Amino acid sequence: MRVYLDTLGCRLNQSEIERLASRFAAAGCDVVTDPAQADLCVVNTCAVTAEAVRKSRQLVRRLHRAGPQAAITVTGCFAHLEPEAAARLPGVAHVVPNDAKESIAPLVGDIPAAPLPPGALRTRAFVKVQDGCDNRCTFCVTTLARGASRSRPLREIIDEINALAAAGYQEVVLTGVHLGAYGRDLNGRGLHLGALVRAVLDATGLPRVRLSSLEPWDIPGDFFDLWEDPRLCRQLHLPLQSGAAATLKRMARRTTPEQFAALVAAARVRIPDLAVTTDIIVGFPGETAAEFGESLAFVRAMDFARLHVFRYSPRPGTAAAAMPGPVGRAAMRARGEAMAALSEAGARRFAAHFVGRVMPVLWETPARRDDGGFLNTGLTGNYIRVWLRAPRPLNNVIIPVHLVELADGGLRGVLPSVHGGN
Repeated sequence: MRVYLDTLGCRLNQSEIERLASRFAAAGCDVVTDPAQADLCVVNTCAVTAEAVRKSRQLVRRLHRAGPQAAITVTGCFAHLEPEAAARLPGVAHVVPNDAKESIAPLVGDIPAAPLPPGALRTRAFVKVQDGCDNRCTFCVTTLARGASRSRPLREIIDEINALAAAGYQEVVLTGVHLGAYGRDLNGRGLHLGALVRAVLDATGLPRVRLSSLEPWDIPGDFFDLWEDPRLCRQLHLPLQSGAAATLKRMARRTTPEQFAALVAAARVRIPDLAVTTDIIVGFPGETAAEFGESLAFVRAMDFARLHVFRYSPRPGTAAAAMPGPVGRAAMRARGEAMAALSEAGARRFAAHFVGRVMPVLWETPARRDDGGFLNTGLTGNYIRVWLRAPRPLNNVIIPVHLVELADGGLRGVLPSVHGGN
């Protein structure tokens, strides 16, 4: 059977679809990159916003048009929360809730699922270490879609990462819905996120380990000691959601602007070259012009390396959906544009700090061929996009690059030998 897999949404969804791909391959299926060639399409959907639901529906329809012969299995948060709506989409043969996702692959017994080798679009592997969430943020539908927090056994995680290293991967991203809750459900075995990261660094040989999103209240005082190991990527994604204290309180976020600022300041002192990125929601119910101004000023002062900006979207079943004080579309759009402008300026400012430096880059082509050779793209450990023209395509290798100027949302680099070797 030929299987095509696709996903949208969070890094956890990406890790799940990669694991499903490896399990299909282990069961003897041919994992294809074109839905027109597939007998089965598997779509891992998202429902974090109304826009994510729209994109999930759109993706299913697009796959049906591209490969009308294929049966489509829809899973993920949209499928879990709105199974009847998912089933009505064209070409859909099965709707699988999140808690049955592992049953999608046609396995017989305990077939070992060796990871697929790194490909043109897969040079970082996403490893799911935790699922579910016990937080009760008033805007978030994830608890309804994913259930309570639960952690994978440490040995299982280590074995998966070592298998990925053996397959040729250079970087893994540890991911979960509530990553900082890792280990709390494992019955007092002394496991927590710091212990997990330390074990990964000690028991695996991958050149790079990266963390996905971390709630700021989950980070203990000694957590930043982990970055003494240079293999741990110098990036922290800390969701803020708003820079206004009153908005954060209505969101039931367990932090204040002052606490968040103190945490970021401590991280920057302990981790040189750190990129701090965040999530921001604009237009949350009751967000007045004054509250938004407070949020905007705080975000500007924090000088983030990048923002993920979301316009508030009421999700059925959440507390915020029933809150008074909706923000109009025009105001929400203007606020989103203002935050997006801060993101763009912050990304340029952060990247500019590294002009003139030589830094290692993990290349994740496909490269574009042009008159000057091949235009390759990759990421530094602190998540700066780098462009390099080279005589050959680069893929899944880490090479030091001299960063020479701002370009295309990141930096342009040259090989150190071309720039005099310094």
